[in-house]
Amino acid sequence: MTQSDGTLPLSRFTVLDLTRVRAGPTCVRQLADWGAAVLKVEMPEAVEGKATLGGPRNGSDFQNLHRNKRSITLNLKDGEGLALFKRMVEKTDVVVENYRPDVKFRLGVDYESLSAINPRLVYGSISGFGEDGPYRERPGFDQIAQGMGGLMSITGQPGQGPMRAGIPIADLTAGLFCAMGILTALLEREVSGKGQWVRTSLLQAQVFMLDFQAARWLVDQETPLQAGNNHPVSIPTGVFPTSDGHINIASAGQVIWERLCQAIETEHLLEDPRYADGPSRSDNRDALNEALGSVTVKYSSEALIGLLNEAGVPCGPIYSIDQVFADPQVKHLEMAQSVTHHERGEIELVAQPFTLSRTPTRLRTAIPERGADTDAVLSELGLNSEEIKGLRERNIV
Repeated sequence: MTQSDGTLPLSRFTVLDLTRVRAGPTCVRQLADWGAAVLKVEMPEAVEGKATLGGPRNGSDFQNLHRNKRSITLNLKDGEGLALFKRMVEKTDVVVENYRPDVKFRLGVDYESLSAINPRLVYGSISGFGEDGPYRERPGFDQIAQGMGGLMSITGQPGQGPMRAGIPIADLTAGLFCAMGILTALLEREVSGKGQWVRTSLLQAQVFMLDFQAARWLVDQETPLQAGNNHPVSIPTGVFPTSDGHINIASAGQVIWERLCQAIETEHLLEDPRYADGPSRSDNRDALNEALGSVTVKYSSEALIGLLNEAGVPCGPIYSIDQVFADPQVKHLEMAQSVTHHERGEIELVAQPFTLSRTPTRLRTAIPERGADTDAVLSELGLNSEEIKGLRERNIV
């Protein structure tokens, strides 16, 4: 039914991809990049039109999310199309979807229906707020989850209102957590022989990502507030001016604080009782930042970064995106990798953020045209050319 690179760690698994937009595709991308044989199931153009959820098919975002897959068109709203899908499920390891919770039941592609066909099936679902509960029917959107999950209350400058993060963090983390859940379920299946339903949501992912900020409330009933570019609890850590811009400095703990002062010749600050220890520096952070900034602004960014790195003080430049990919360490880590697209030629996409010592992976293919693999997949199911032609004429594929 699908094809994969047999040398990669997930190559023994097959995946049917029903996902759209971002959270679901982020999950499936993790599986596809590491070798799972992924078949993206899409509605026929004659039924859905040319528009695709997630932006233009040949656009950068769509390409980055849907690489390393094959594509079939299949009308799941039609009985024949659903029957074909269920035939594919018989020999599939994983199905992933991010419909609103009620949609999969209306289509008949929910976990209970499909696991009756294939009890070994691992089924991954991503919703906005959960598969049950009072918000089950609400449509999910990243920025809504950022707000309800608390992130916007701690992001941005104090007194300037809530601020969203610059990336769809709830979408992305929900996708990553779903992939982790699927891999966990596949490992458990090796013991039990049975599949199961993996569920997560944008809201769950966002709350989990609050991490230590959430623990401040749960353990100590301390409600975190916006701190702008300052670290909430480690002072001085933040953005400091230079003669040609700004850099980040992270001075966590007494030892690094002393190194910072020695490096930029502000030892007098070590004698100031306002900055004697962590709590004092936190209470007087604005005055301390101003004092440090009056000194850092005398250095160029490059000179100050070099000086502080030599002194063992964590620091770094603040890049625009183009500068990120020009950085020699980012180049060394090969965070941009190329694939060949049938229209755009060679393009670069964002690579995986972890490596394995024995089984490295590289991006293999750009996303194909919608339904490019339909005939091949249906032939693998045993359909002949006349049967496939008939399905096309009836807009089933």
